[in-house]
Amino acid sequence: MAISEAAPRGAPADGGGSASSLPGLEHPLLHAYDYEPRKEDPDAAAAGDDDREAQSFGPDPGGGASFVRTCFNGLNALSGVGLLSIPYALSEGGWLSLALLLVVAAVCCYTGLLLQRCMAASPAVRGYPEIGELAFGRGGRLVASAFLYAELYLVAIGFLILEGDNLDKLFPGTSLSLGPRGGAVVTVSGRQLFVVLVALVILPTTWLRSLGVLAYVSASGVLASAVVVVCVLWAAVADGVGFTARGRMLKVSGLPTALGLYTFCYCGHAIFPTLCNSMKEKKKFSRVLVICFAACTLNYGSMAILGYLMYGDDVKSQVTLNLPEGKLSSKLAIYTTLVNPFSKYALMVTPLAAAVEERLLAAGNKRRSVSILIRTLIVASTVVVALAVPFFGHLMALVGSLLSVMASMLLPCVFYLKIFGVARCGRAEVALIAAIIALGSLVAATGTYSSLKKIVHEF
Repeated sequence: MAISEAAPRGAPADGGGSASSLPGLEHPLLHAYDYEPRKEDPDAAAAGDDDREAQSFGPDPGGGASFVRTCFNGLNALSGVGLLSIPYALSEGGWLSLALLLVVAAVCCYTGLLLQRCMAASPAVRGYPEIGELAFGRGGRLVASAFLYAELYLVAIGFLILEGDNLDKLFPGTSLSLGPRGGAVVTVSGRQLFVVLVALVILPTTWLRSLGVLAYVSASGVLASAVVVVCVLWAAVADGVGFTARGRMLKVSGLPTALGLYTFCYCGHAIFPTLCNSMKEKKKFSRVLVICFAACTLNYGSMAILGYLMYGDDVKSQVTLNLPEGKLSSKLAIYTTLVNPFSKYALMVTPLAAAVEERLLAAGNKRRSVSILIRTLIVASTVVVALAVPFFGHLMALVGSLLSVMASMLLPCVFYLKIFGVARCGRAEVALIAAIIALGSLVAATGTYSSLKKIVHEF
C-alpha cells in the first residue's frame, strides 16, 4: 500500500492526532455511539480516484451496500472457520473459559465501535491504515498495515488447510497423476491435492471488487455456519454420538490457547473499515456491529457446548474430524463447512490484493488484467504456505493470539486514545480501555508463546 509522507487531511501536520484540530471529536464514544455521517471533502474525493478505491474496495456501483447486505458481510467476516475450532478451544480452557468467550466478544464489539468513531474523525480516513496514520503519522500507518495484512494472509492460509483436511476425510485415498506417458509422473494425493483444487475454485471469487455483489456470496457462508451447528447436534442426537463427555471445569495451562482461539473467532476488525465505507448509511454501522457480534456469539457458544459435551478432551482442532464417518450428518456438516471458506476467502484476500495494486499499479487500460494477475499470485502463495504448514489448530491459535489481538484489541484502543486524547474521554472510558489493553497484552504474550511452542513441537 502506498505510504504518504504527509499527514492525512484533517490530521495535524506532525501526525500527532491532536483532538482540537480534528472534526467530529467533540464527544467521547461512550457518550454517543451513533454519529452523523461526515461530509465528504471535495478535494479528498477528487484525489481519491483509483488508489482510494483500491484500498477500500471502492464504492459500490449502486451507491453503496444496504444495511442488510452489510450485515451479511459482517456476519460472514466474523462467523467462519473459528466455529470449527471453538469446541477445541473450550477443551483447552475448560467449562469456565466460556465466560472468557463472552468477555472477548464484548471487548471486540466495543473496539469495533472505537474504529468506527476513529473513521468519523476525518474524511481522509478510508481504511485501517489511515486510522493508524491519523493517530501516529507514517509510523502508525506502517504498523497498522503490517498487522492487518499479516492477519488476513494467515487467515486465508487457514481456510485452505481447513478445506484440504475436510475434503481428505470426505474422499480418502484420492490422488492425481500428472505427466506424459512414458515420462516422469508426479502424483499429488490427499490433503495436498485438495488444497490445490480448492484454491483453483476459489480464485475467481477474488476477482470481484464490489462488496454489494460479494454480499450474495457472504449470505451462503452465514447459512453454512448455522447448518454446521445443526449437523453436529444431529450427529449427537440421531447418530448415536450422544452427550457423554463431562469435560473439565478449568484447565489453567490451556487458557492461553483458548483465549487465542476465542479472539480468532472475532478477528473481523481488519475489514470493518471497508464494510463501513461500503454502506449507503454509514451512521448505522454501529447497529451492524451489535447484530453481528450477538448472532455470532450465540452460534459460537452453541457449537462450543455441543462439541465439548460430545467429545470432551478428545475433540480435535476441527470438530468435523471427530464426526462418525459414513453418516449423513457428518457428510452434510463437512459439505457445508466447505462452503464457508469459499465465501470468506475473497473477503479476506481482497484488502491485501487492493493494497498491492495501489502500490504497484498506475491507472491505465491494462489495470484490470494486471489486477487479476496480482490476485492470482497471492492465492498461489497461500497455497504454498498451506502445504508447508498443515497445523490448523495451532496456526489459528497463533493468528488469534498475536495478530488478531493486535488488530482487534490493542491497536483500536491505542489509536482511539491518541486521536481523541485522554482528556476528552471520561475516566470510566479510559479505565475500560486500559483494562482492554492489559487483557490484550496478556493474551498476546502467553498465547503467542504457547502456539509457537506447539508448532515447533509438531515440526
